[in-house]
Amino acid sequence: MKSLEDLKKMREKALKKVEMRDVNKKYRVVVGMATCGIAAGARPVLNTLIEEISRNEYPCIVTQTGCIGLCAYEPIVEVFNQEDHTKTTYVHVTPEKAISILQNHILKDRILTELTIDNYQK
Repeated sequence: MKSLEDLKKMREKALKKVEMRDVNKKYRVVVGMATCGIAAGARPVLNTLIEEISRNEYPCIVTQTGCIGLCAYEPIVEVFNQEDHTKTTYVHVTPEKAISILQNHILKDRILTELTIDNYQK
């Protein structure tokens, strides 16, 4: 940091991060970031979600968690609807699928059933 302008930019960036943690959002998106999730590619999925949400206004927050207990299905992204208390579990998520989840499930309330765990267990 070399100037007051640098400090202002840092403040704005920090405020955006706090806004992404707003608990009053409709959805909470959780990425499994245990060893198995990271090994399967969860870090790029988490980064994609955070970047996409910071660029656009999605009614959600993104958090990470440890082991979800379904290692064979990693990377896993769970979407919690905080209004009706439902949970959707997406499996084998890639960065491209993560964007699709945001654009469809989060923005349009359209669950991508072909990407959910229920589809993989049949």
